[in-house]
Amino acid sequence: MDRHQVTQKILSVKVAKQLRWAELAAEFGQSKEWTTAALLGQMTFSRVQADKAQALFGLTDEEAAWLQIVPYKGSLPTAVPTDPLIYRWYEIVSVYGTTIKELIHEEFGDGIMSAIDFSMDIQREADPKGDRVQVVLSGKFLPYKSY
Repeated sequence: MDRHQVTQKILSVKVAKQLRWAELAAEFGQSKEWTTAALLGQMTFSRVQADKAQALFGLTDEEAAWLQIVPYKGSLPTAVPTDPLIYRWYEIVSVYGTTIKELIHEEFGDGIMSAIDFSMDIQREADPKGDRVQVVLSGKFLPYKSY
């Protein structure tokens, strides 16, 4: 048994029960973005959250315990993603990464945007020429320190 197997079971039950990520987020009282990442094995559940997942997905005690262990972060199977949607994100960073870096450094100085103290919001934006995907990323700025 490992965390990957628990994730596969969660996905199987989600498909079998025809559940949506937003519905699951409401059950957990968290955002759909955090809940999805957590159920895909990228976040650590509290005991209360693991108990909720155990009930929702029919998990064993061992499977629920795996949800409470800090996971190995990073869910992509290859360095360059092959899934077209994920590849477009890779392409965005490849094309605009240096622009993002320059603008953040100009505004904040030498440092990074946290992916730990972080939030994400994904919404559908209606557009007469075809709906758009709106993604808002918000991470705390962490300056490099001199020592």
